[in-house]
Amino acid sequence: MKVEIFIPCFIDQFYPQTAVNMVKILEKLSCEVNYNLSQTCCGQPAYNAGYSQQAKKIAEKFIKDFQNNDDYIVVPSASCVGMIRNAYAHLFDKNSKEYFAIQQRVFEFTEFLVDILKVEKIEGAKLEGTATYHDSCSALRECQIKEAPRKLLSNVIGLELLELPENETCCGFGGTFAVKFPAISVAMAEQKIDNATSTQAQYLISSDASCLMHLESYVEKYKKNIKIMHLIDVLAEGW
Repeated sequence: MKVEIFIPCFIDQFYPQTAVNMVKILEKLSCEVNYNLSQTCCGQPAYNAGYSQQAKKIAEKFIKDFQNNDDYIVVPSASCVGMIRNAYAHLFDKNSKEYFAIQQRVFEFTEFLVDILKVEKIEGAKLEGTATYHDSCSALRECQIKEAPRKLLSNVIGLELLELPENETCCGFGGTFAVKFPAISVAMAEQKIDNATSTQAQYLISSDASCLMHLESYVEKYKKNIKIMHLIDVLAEGW
C-alpha cells in the first residue's frame, strides 16, 4: 500500500526520530512511504490564535501539497488530524471537492494501523517495564481515538499497561492556552504527572508530541521519576 506522511511542526523541530520511527514501522508493514518535501504546516497554530485568514492560506497549501493522488495521509499527531477533519470545515466550503477528499484520506497513525491496516501488533516491539497512557484531547474529542493506542501497546512484549487516573483530563498544553495561561497550564501538567506517578508506572506514553513536550518539560524541571515517550517510539523499540 502506498501512503503519504505528514510530519507536524513539533515532531519536525523537536522529535525528528519519532518521524523516522514512523516510517520504519510503516515500511515494516509493507507500506510504500512518500514524503512530500514541499509540506509545511496544517495551519493549526494560526487558527488556534484566531488568525483564520492566515490559517486558510496555510491550509490551502496543505491541500495543494496532498491533492495529487488518492493515497492515505498518515500523521503522527491527532491534533493535526483534528484540525484537517474539523477546523477546515470552518475555513472552506463544505462542498469543496478538494477539502472533502483530503478530509476522507487523513488518518492519525494508531487509527491507521488498527482501523485501516488491521494491525494490532508490531512484530519485535519490546519494552520492559510498566507504562500508563495519556489520551490527548485532540485524539479523544476531535478524532474519537481511544482503543487503538491501547491495543497496540498491549501487544508490546514486556510492557504492562496501567490505566491512568482521570485519563480524560487535559494535560494543560492546549496550544496557545499554555502561553496565555501559563500558571493554569503548569498546574494541569502537575495534576497529570501526579496521576501518572501514582500508578508507579515507569513510562508515560502518548501519541501527541505537543502534550509530551509539555509534560516532559514539567518532569525535567521538577525531577519526577517517570519517562515520557511517544507511542511510535515505543513500537520501534526492540527491533
